[in-house]
Amino acid sequence: MAELENVAVDQLDQAQAAAELERLAQLLGAANADYHGADQPQMSDAQYDALKQRNAAIEERFPYLKRADSPSDQVGAAPSEGFGKIRHVVRMLSLGNAFEDEDVTAFVTRNAKDLGIDRAALTFTAEPKIDGLSLSLRYEQGNLVYAATRGDGETGENVTANARTIADIPQVLSGAPDVLEVRGEVYMSHADFFALNERQAERGGKPFANPRNAAAGSLRQLNAEITRARPLRFFAYAWGELSEPLAETQMGAIERLAALGFQTNPLTQLCQSSADLIAHYRLIEQQRADLGYDIDGVVYKVNDLDQQSRLGFRSTTPRWAVAHKFPAELAWTHLEGIDIQVGRTGALSPVARLTPVTVGGVVVSNATLHNEDYIRGRNSKGEEIRGGRDFRIGDWVQVYRAGDVIPKLADVDLKKRPEDSAPYNFPETCPVCGSVAVREEGDSVRYCTGGMICAAQAVEKLKHFVSRKAFNIEGLGAKQIEAFYGDEVLAIQEPADIFTLKARDQKQLVRLKNRDGWGDQSANNLFQAIDEKREIPFERLLFALGIRHIGETVARDLALHFGDWASLIETADRARDAAFAHRQADLAEEAERIAATKEGRRAVIKSTRDGAIARCNVSMPSRAAWEKLISLNGIGASVGLSLTDALANNAERAAIERLVEQLTTIIAPEAPAADSAISGKTVVFTGTLNMKRSDAKAQAEALGATVAGSVSKKTDYLIAGPGAGSKETKARDLGVTILTEDEWLQMIGAQ
Repeated sequence: MAELENVAVDQLDQAQAAAELERLAQLLGAANADYHGADQPQMSDAQYDALKQRNAAIEERFPYLKRADSPSDQVGAAPSEGFGKIRHVVRMLSLGNAFEDEDVTAFVTRNAKDLGIDRAALTFTAEPKIDGLSLSLRYEQGNLVYAATRGDGETGENVTANARTIADIPQVLSGAPDVLEVRGEVYMSHADFFALNERQAERGGKPFANPRNAAAGSLRQLNAEITRARPLRFFAYAWGELSEPLAETQMGAIERLAALGFQTNPLTQLCQSSADLIAHYRLIEQQRADLGYDIDGVVYKVNDLDQQSRLGFRSTTPRWAVAHKFPAELAWTHLEGIDIQVGRTGALSPVARLTPVTVGGVVVSNATLHNEDYIRGRNSKGEEIRGGRDFRIGDWVQVYRAGDVIPKLADVDLKKRPEDSAPYNFPETCPVCGSVAVREEGDSVRYCTGGMICAAQAVEKLKHFVSRKAFNIEGLGAKQIEAFYGDEVLAIQEPADIFTLKARDQKQLVRLKNRDGWGDQSANNLFQAIDEKREIPFERLLFALGIRHIGETVARDLALHFGDWASLIETADRARDAAFAHRQADLAEEAERIAATKEGRRAVIKSTRDGAIARCNVSMPSRAAWEKLISLNGIGASVGLSLTDALANNAERAAIERLVEQLTTIIAPEAPAADSAISGKTVVFTGTLNMKRSDAKAQAEALGATVAGSVSKKTDYLIAGPGAGSKETKARDLGVTILTEDEWLQMIGAQ
C-alpha cells in the first residue's frame, strides 16, 4: 500500500498503521542489507533516516502493533556467508540520532533527569562521526587475536587477515589490559579514494560512489591482498570487553587508546553544556570539507563512565550517546574555480569546481551555477536571490543535492570570504573557439555564435545526433564520437561524415578494423548499423539536428504538421524575411522599454526605424509562411526563429543538406487517430507502471492525445500506478479523472 507513505502518522487508522509498518520493515530491511551487507546502498542516508523516524513514530502511537522484525530492534545486517563468523562478547550497537538543536538540548536534559543531577554537573565528549565501516579488534596479552565487523550487532564477519594489512591497526600493544577490544571505524581518505577510482577506471572497473563504500568493499574482500593494495585507515573511539578499565572517563579512555598506539580523532573535545556541544558541531561542520575524510555528523557521549553505566542501554542504542547528524543534502566546501562548458546549442554553462565533499551519499566535486545572473545573486529579472550575495572564486559555499538532482550551490558565507576576492566576470567570448558569446534580451543564457566551427558545439551536437531518441546508431555512442572527432584520417566532424565513414575507411591503408579497440567484426557491425539508419523517421531527423528549442515533442509536432521534410524546409525558407522582421520588432520594443538617457532615446529611434523598415520589406508570402510556421500549438516564435536561423546559417545549412543527401528515406509520420476515445485529451502518467513510459507516451500520442509531464487544470486523465504520490493528490484536488493502468488499457482498446 505505497499510497500510505503520504499519510501523516496521526491520520493513520489501526489497519493502515499495520500495513505501513509492514512496508517500512521491508524497505528498511532491504536498505540494511544493501548498506551493511553488500556495501552498495540504494537509498540515501536522508531517505533511510526519514523512514526510520516514521517507523518509530508509528510504533509510539500503536505500540501493540510493533512487529517481531521491527527495524527499531535491528542493528546492521546479517554477516556475509563468505566470511567466518565471530560472536561479539559485548554487543556492537548503533546510535540514536539528533537532527535539530532542540534534539541535542533534549538529550542533555533527559540524561541529567535520569541521573537525578543538575544539567550543569554533566560533561560530554563531542567527536566527528566517521562515515566508514565499524570494526572491533580483540587483543589478548597485547597481541591482535581477531578483527570482526559489526554485522547484526551480535555476530560479525571475521576479517582478521584484512585488518592486519591496515597500517593504523597495531599488531602488538605494550601496556594494554590482558583483554582489550578496541572499536572504531575503518575509512578511506579523499585522496586515496580518488586514486582508487582512477585505477578502477583504468582497469575498466566500476567506480565507487563514495569513500565509505570503497572502504567497506575493500575491508570485506575475500582476498586480503586486495585489501592490502587499498590504503585503509582506522580511528579508534570505543571499546568492548575489557579485563580492566581504561580510565574513569570517556575522554581519559580515548587518551589511553592514543597512548597505546591507536589513531584517535584530534577534533574530539570536552563540552560542558548543550550550547558547547552545538558550537563544536558548527565548528566541525565548517571544517568538514578540509578534513580529507568523510564525516556525517558529530557524536556526543556522557563523559563519566560510571554515569554511562547507570544510564544503560535501550534495545539497540546507548542512552548516554547520540549522533547529531548533518543534513544529508547539504555540505559546506571551497569554491576553487568556475569552469565554462559549451553545450550543443552553444549555451555557456558555468560549473563550480569544488573541494570534493560527500553530499547525499555521493562525492561532489562539481556543481551547476546555472547562468551568469545566478552567480551575481540575481534572477533573470534582475531581482535579488540569496540576499544579493554573489559567488566568487575562493568562497566558502554551501552545496545542495537531493536525490538524483544535479548538485548546485545554495549559499555563500561572506564572513569567510578572502579579502582579495573579486566579482566573477562572465566571459563574453566562447572559451573554446573564441567566437562572440551573445545574450539576447529576455534570455538568461549566453550563447557562442561559432556554430559548427566551435569544437565543443560540434562534438556535443554529434553526441546528440547519435543518442537513443535521435539516430540511435548501435556501437556509435558518446565515447566513440569523441574518438572519431579528433581522428586525423576517419574524422567525424558533422553528421554526414558518419554515413561516409565506410567508404572513407575502404580507401585507407590503416583501416578501422586494425585500430585499438576495433576488429573486423566490430567495424563491420558499425558500418551495418550506420547503413540501417539511412531510413529515418522525419521527427527523429529533425530532433537529431539539435536545433535550439526543437526537442522531441516539438519535432514530432512539426513533422505531423508539415508531413514531409521538403515542405518544412520550403516554409522555413520562405518565412526567413518575416522572422528577421519579427526579431527586429522585438528589439525595438525592448529598446523602448529600457530607454532612459538621451543616448537611449536615440537608440530607440534607430531600433524602431530598423524594425519598421524590416517589416515594410516583408512580402506577403513570407508573412504567410511565418504565420504557418508559428501557428502550431506549442511552437511559437522561439521555435520559428531557431529553425529559420539554423537554415539561414550557410555552414549549418550546408551540413544539413550533406546529411540529407546520405539518407535514402525520410519516413513521414503517421497521423494520429482522430476518432479515438482519447483524441484531443491531455494525459499524465505517474507511479510504477508495467508498460514502459516511452511506449505508453508513443501509444497515447498515436491515438491523438497530448502527454504532459505534470498535472494541471488542462489534464483530462491521470494514469496512476503504485507510488503515484503528489501527482495523484493534485489530480484529486483538481477533480481530474484517475485511471489504473488496466482501466487505461481498456479505454484505449489495448486489452
